[in-house]
Amino acid sequence: MARVLITGGAGFIGSHLSRRFLNEGDEVVVLDNLLTGRIENIEDLFGRQAFTFIKHDVTNFIHVPGHLDAVLHFASPASPADFERLPIQILKVGALGTHKALGLAKDKRARFLLASTSECYGDPEVNPQPETYWGRVNPIGVRGVYDEAKRFAEAMTMAYHRYHGVETRIVRIFNTYGPGMRPDDGRMIPAFFTQALRGEDLQVFGEGTQTRSICFVSDLVEGIHRLLHSDYPEPVNLGNPVELSVIDVAEKIVALTGSKSRIAHGPLPPDDPKVRRPDISVARRELGWSPVVEPDDGLARTLPYFQQEVLRSEA
Repeated sequence: MARVLITGGAGFIGSHLSRRFLNEGDEVVVLDNLLTGRIENIEDLFGRQAFTFIKHDVTNFIHVPGHLDAVLHFASPASPADFERLPIQILKVGALGTHKALGLAKDKRARFLLASTSECYGDPEVNPQPETYWGRVNPIGVRGVYDEAKRFAEAMTMAYHRYHGVETRIVRIFNTYGPGMRPDDGRMIPAFFTQALRGEDLQVFGEGTQTRSICFVSDLVEGIHRLLHSDYPEPVNLGNPVELSVIDVAEKIVALTGSKSRIAHGPLPPDDPKVRRPDISVARRELGWSPVVEPDDGLARTLPYFQQEVLRSEA
């Protein structure tokens, strides 16, 4: 049995990771200040003996009694709606939170895994994006608080790896979806599901020709689990290389829900990426990983969750 700490473990991806490690027979400690994480995501875990929840802001000193085998740093607001609402918190958790989490891993002699993001590539000039691409990011734009926080976190992680000898792993996460997402987080799939289920117009930015690559959460969790147990310290892209336009995703969700919603177009947000598609050659080579859930299947598996969330909000 391993003992694993997950910062941001009450968030969307963190909660799925918590279940995966518990199901593997590991002990899981979740740290979350519930700024954007939700107790509802992990309330089914509270009765499990191997699960511990600590409400804590990881930008402050972290004390966890006992040994740790791994620290997974997933704490951070991550949706576009948060970039303007929580800019300082995003910068602090990327900088101070990463520093505190790395310090904990160093002290415990634990392996450290950083949740980074495809946003490190910004509005890319190459497609698909390989890990060797340094990105095209506007550091002072609205999205810059998230992009640069994660880029700084990667730099600090590699510094701890090189200078202190900490065993580190970095995952660059591309668009991921599934049960457990905040319905109001401003991302494409939660927005489209809630709008379609409420019979509202689906709000598509621009013409909707910009592309995204959507990965079902179970595929992502499998990749992260493999990366943590690998010997590869460099950043690794995890995402689904099937590229869809935003308008395609909107139409799929309208058809899936049987909604009479129409598609409306609004202005593009600043620095909105025109393309987003991972080159997963490294993940295939180093982890033997590639996604297995097709977008149509994943969206169908996600629908019941959003149906329940919409009913709850209207009750």
